[in-house]
Amino acid sequence: MASPLEVTDATFQDEILNSDKPALVDFWADWCGPCRMIAPSVKAIAEAYGDSLKVAKVDVDDNPAVPGRYGVVGIPTLMLFKNGEVVERIVGALPKDRILAQILPHLETAAA
Repeated sequence: MASPLEVTDATFQDEILNSDKPALVDFWADWCGPCRMIAPSVKAIAEAYGDSLKVAKVDVDDNPAVPGRYGVVGIPTLMLFKNGEVVERIVGALPKDRILAQILPHLETAAA
């Protein structure tokens, strides 16, 4: 079972932009209630789709450079990166099925 990977400003390039598979990045903060609401869904997606999707979390308080570069102004924001480019952006606390509906079309293979 895969858990979301903690990514920092320093590791973002290697872990996300240079990833050999699509990467879902959860931009969050500890004080953010909606971020805590979607955390179980993000973890479940990491566990279910870990073979075809890298799932990561970026704490916007500790790592301001990457969120700034990608125009993150509200959290939670989920971004799906594929081949180093943003292909999907989800803002707000959406249910897991709505998150999956937006990211699954970008995956090569989908798990159950």
